[in-house]
Amino acid sequence: MSYLAMINTTTTIRLATLDDLDIMMDIVDEAKQTMRNSGNFRQWVNGYPQRELLADDIARQQCYLMLDNDRAVALFVLVAGPDPTYATIEGGDWLDNDRPYHVVHRIASRSDSRNVMRRLLQFAFSVDHNIRIDTHADNVIMQHIMEREGFSYCGIIYVADGTPRKAYQKIIG
Repeated sequence: MSYLAMINTTTTIRLATLDDLDIMMDIVDEAKQTMRNSGNFRQWVNGYPQRELLADDIARQQCYLMLDNDRAVALFVLVAGPDPTYATIEGGDWLDNDRPYHVVHRIASRSDSRNVMRRLLQFAFSVDHNIRIDTHADNVIMQHIMEREGFSYCGIIYVADGTPRKAYQKIIG
């Protein structure tokens, strides 16, 4: 995957480093507050995502930081499939379950940043034309964004702790 990508004249996406962890945790805390303000009280609880989890994502070179004019505004994880949590889907089917894909996880952004998903997805689709994302049923903001960005709702998957997530996929090209 690319280490650095210029999305536009002000936006850069780069691999996160351990030196970024403090600012990343600040962004995560801000994202959690946005979730709570929108009525989403059950997602990202009990300390999730933990600093250690993000450090592991960084070590695996799958955690990215988005900067606007050199200010960190978002983070996300982009992982090549297959993702074990996506092996079984209920109430629907994947658009294509045979082609390789990437998954976007742990998206967090500052409350004052705009169009983060559009720019994040531009980057993700430059890596792979087949992207999957899941979100909590209470995360209506993310569900709206997925629909706006042309993702198809595919069904329900279950994450490692056994809780359900709404699963989406988009294939371009």
